Amino acid sequence: MSKKVWTEVDDYIVSSLFEADPVLDAVLASNRDQGLPAIDVSAAQGKLLSLLVRISSARKVLEIGTLGGYSTIWMARGLPADGKVVTLELDPHHAKVARSNFERAGMSDKVDLRVGPALQSLATLGSENAGPFDLIFIDADKPNNPNYLSWAMRLSRPGSVIICDNVVRDGTVLNDDGRDAYVEGARAAFSFIGGEKRLDGTAIQTVGAKGYDGFAIAVVE
Repeated sequence: MSKKVWTEVDDYIVSSLFEADPVLDAVLASNRDQGLPAIDVSAAQGKLLSLLVRISSARKVLEIGTLGGYSTIWMARGLPADGKVVTLELDPHHAKVARSNFERAGMSDKVDLRVGPALQSLATLGSENAGPFDLIFIDADKPNNPNYLSWAMRLSRPGSVIICDNVVRDGTVLNDDGRDAYVEGARAAFSFIGGEKRLDGTAIQTVGAKGYDGFAIAVVE
């Protein structure tokens, strides 16, 4: 199977199961126009995140890595009326685009966007006693995965769902030569989840418009 087929299947999934969504189309167009890297989750993956928010009955969501806010909007849509997403973004330009996208999607009141290095923002959230969060989505710089997972544990509760994106990386997660920091970050996520007694986790390999990758998903016990 080729990425062309995977993309066509993704298109089929979206056309079969989703209604037309000009708002999210405009969000992606804005991200492109503003020069953001095309590394957003796919539409099918975004809907999965939204459904996981609903399935877990989440009211407080933490996202590490906002980019232009596409995944943020998907998760915010899955929240109840009084729900909130706290999302962390390093790049001020990305954050500016994301804020515009949240307004476009009518989600500004459901999103608390923090700008700056994520580890600093996480420490601030800890000092504010902002947790526990019901669902935490980690999709930022991969070498920091173990640090983000460590903070996720501090800011969670029994029953919280933790999702870590990009953990398969075209299968290169099998490489243990230490030459690629992103691969090492993916392997570190597996090591952390597998070695943390308070986590019960698995991983789902994914193929589609975004290529061959996967999510690690765990529940805090």
